[in-house]
Amino acid sequence: MLFRSKIVLASNNAGKVKEFNALLSPLGIEVIPQGLLGIPSCEEPFPSFVENAITKARHASKLSGLPALADDSGICVDALNGLPGVLSARFALSDQKKDPSDDDNNALLIKQLMGIHQRSAHFTCTLVYLESADDPEPLIAVGKWHGQIIDSPKGASGFGYDPLFLIPELGKTAAELSPNEKNKMSHRALALEQLMQSLKNKISS
Repeated sequence: MLFRSKIVLASNNAGKVKEFNALLSPLGIEVIPQGLLGIPSCEEPFPSFVENAITKARHASKLSGLPALADDSGICVDALNGLPGVLSARFALSDQKKDPSDDDNNALLIKQLMGIHQRSAHFTCTLVYLESADDPEPLIAVGKWHGQIIDSPKGASGFGYDPLFLIPELGKTAAELSPNEKNKMSHRALALEQLMQSLKNKISS
């Protein structure tokens, strides 16, 4: 066993919790969202995924006493100079929409890409694993999943920007993939594969 049997996930995103449990349960690891432990979300003030992920992991580990896994992820669109990026979950935030939904964010992305033919984009996921809140050597892994943005949502699976994210070689959006298919190729799966290898190297060194 590489991990302890329980780790706290520094997120309450139901989609992320479901994906991480699907990816980690075969290893005997139970992922507990921080909300179940009464841990509030912390601020994510930084312009990079890695800084935000480290901050979230330290916060969750400190308040839970458990090892922590934090994910900071988003979609980066080339024609928008990398936006939404770290703002992906709150892209459509405004005075009128204090808590934008996935549909709100998707609609704004489509609007901002109107008339633009360059549609290349990638999902990025930065994972940080800490043994404790003051762990001086956090394990960091980054996964990227390349595709294109389409004009109208397709598919009913997944969450976030999945219905707009086309994988050209498959001719499907991320939301048209089964959970098993997605968990073999997604940015999160790629990052987690790297993280597991880093853990193995750490333990064997």
